[in-house]
Amino acid sequence: MDFQHIIGHEDIIRHFKSSIEMDRVGHAYIICGEDESGRSSLAFSFAKTLQCEVGGFDPCNECPSCKKADSGNHPDIIMIQHEKPNLISVEEVRTQLIDTMEIRPYSGKYKIYIINDAQLMQAPAQNALLKTIEEPPQYGIVILITNSLEKLLPTIVSRCITLSTKPIKERDMEEYLRESYDLDEKRIRFCVEYAQGNLGKAILLATNEEYEGLIRSVIQLEKNIFDMDMEDIAFAIESCTNYKMSIGEYLDLMMVWYRDILMLKVTGKYDKLIFQEEYSTIKDQAKYLSYNELEDKARAVENAKKRIAANARLEDVMRLLIMTLKEK
Repeated sequence: MDFQHIIGHEDIIRHFKSSIEMDRVGHAYIICGEDESGRSSLAFSFAKTLQCEVGGFDPCNECPSCKKADSGNHPDIIMIQHEKPNLISVEEVRTQLIDTMEIRPYSGKYKIYIINDAQLMQAPAQNALLKTIEEPPQYGIVILITNSLEKLLPTIVSRCITLSTKPIKERDMEEYLRESYDLDEKRIRFCVEYAQGNLGKAILLATNEEYEGLIRSVIQLEKNIFDMDMEDIAFAIESCTNYKMSIGEYLDLMMVWYRDILMLKVTGKYDKLIFQEEYSTIKDQAKYLSYNELEDKARAVENAKKRIAANARLEDVMRLLIMTLKEK
């Protein structure tokens, strides 16, 4: 991965290249945006370029440093690891970053630390990191990747250069999917509409081998949810759990369903829908679901995603979600 293979995010790439050209590389960055929006690719490409032995604005991909980076074995590009899925502890920040920052780079010009999901750092972890960001060695760089700037302490944010990802143009996403995967135009269009400018999400759905079944299952659930009895709910939960590995996409597609209802209520336009083939059902639900009810249902789906991320039992999460969504 390098800058030339990243779709979109031209302003962030331009910033990185300009900082290299002017020799004004910062010591602390925040790359903020949705999950799967390309934040990690941007961080890694920047780190790889900085460590490239040729010293250009793009990595050469041929020198030992570039090859080490591509293989994930560059000793001076360090990805911070954490054991618990929803927590980066102060001990992990200390042992992997703070205590090793003073050791000079093994082979590169810089020593670059990348913290994915930086919003998972506890306040003590962020406070511990603060001094390192305030007084880094000349070669030290820290890149924080987050989907929630608000969960980082203001003192951290104020000392970092913050770069935010933006939605990618639909035509660029369509072109990428068309050139990279063997997909029909209908599937390409659905994936692009579903992703709402997030190429990573479009790729996840486009490459999901369960694509057809996933969409059918979501449609079946949403079309019949208000008429389900307990036996139907049990069957629906079983259907959901069949897509355990794709549950993120499953919930995102449920969110798209309520987005379509809202879009139809606001605009009245069929061509704005993603589930266009379900226009009749969406139109009927739009008649009796209020804006507040749609907001409540969208919030319920988001809460389900958070519970799953926190390792709650999938069957229990989906049961609660379906019972909540059934309410009118």
